[in-house]
Amino acid sequence: MALEQTTAYLLLGGNLGDRERNLEDAIELLDKEVGKVLSKSSVYETAAWGKTDQPSFLNQAISLNTKQNALEVLEKALAIEQKLGRIRKEKWGERLIDIDLILFGDEVIDIEGKLQIPHPQMQNRKFVMQPLAEIAPDVVHPIIKKTISEIALNISDNLEVKKI
Repeated sequence: MALEQTTAYLLLGGNLGDRERNLEDAIELLDKEVGKVLSKSSVYETAAWGKTDQPSFLNQAISLNTKQNALEVLEKALAIEQKLGRIRKEKWGERLIDIDLILFGDEVIDIEGKLQIPHPQMQNRKFVMQPLAEIAPDVVHPIIKKTISEIALNISDNLEVKKI
């Protein structure tokens, strides 16, 4: 029996090294190891969030179809980060690549200390919502019950996020 396909939405980011190449490499590996990439947002340059004394980030949202469950997608994403040279030193610190699982179909998942879907802060972060609204404007947030474009339009975050 084949597993159902689920559309997952991920946010990629990084602020070290060849930032664009790192995004491209991550997308290529996600397509190979996690599921068929369906869409990619434009690339956005974003001031650092949380810990602001570091280089600006490039961020990009993608959607992909996968037969894996959300925890498997997360584990593969973390393994891809490591493959691409990510070293976790400090929360919100500089990084070559960051891959966050933002939405997984219309599922609500809370595995204490491991995984929360939808991403618990997505609706508060312009650098997540702006690229996500580009590729998934009509997707409904499974808890807030508003579309991604509605949430993005009403976000109070004033961090500069510009399409490049």
